[in-house]
Amino acid sequence: MLHIEETLKNYPYKLILGSGSPRRQELLKNLGFEFLIKPTNADETFPADLKGSEIPVFLAEKKADEYPDELKDNELLITADTIVWLEGKVLNKPAKYDEAVKMLETLSGKMHEVYTGVCLKSATKQTTFVDVTKVYFKKLKKEEIEYYVANSNVYDKAGGYGVQDWIGLIGIDKIEGSFYNVMGLPVKELYEELVKF
Repeated sequence: MLHIEETLKNYPYKLILGSGSPRRQELLKNLGFEFLIKPTNADETFPADLKGSEIPVFLAEKKADEYPDELKDNELLITADTIVWLEGKVLNKPAKYDEAVKMLETLSGKMHEVYTGVCLKSATKQTTFVDVTKVYFKKLKKEEIEYYVANSNVYDKAGGYGVQDWIGLIGIDKIEGSFYNVMGLPVKELYEELVKF
């Protein structure tokens, strides 16, 4: 137990989370590390030829590259990006109600993949990793989709849903891989990468 406390309390870097996502903040806090929050304002465009896991890796690194301050020797920046990948296409964050409903209708009754890319960057080195989770939705009823979109904040979520939200509770048949990855941060892998960084 003491060794874990030492690792968490005497971590050699000051962690900076370059994300405004309340879910990522909550997950990192739950790991036990102390950190500052300084979201980066990188736009989330990516080259059209990127596929699947390449996209969140590219975007996590882009967010790290566009961090506005110069990192000090004792600082470690964490940036991340999560995408929903269905049948060879990315489902981004929906911009409006109709788009969110259509996204969930597309996901209904199918398996999709959720990829999260995470970049760890210090003044002298950088490492990036990616995790994938398979999510299986039941066939959703139209009224379930409409109720969820009308009563939840879906517009900051890739694919138009949160796994921890009502639609996840009633609509997901099974998950293969990390549940927390679908929330936006593969915390087991992140912990392991932070310990060895």
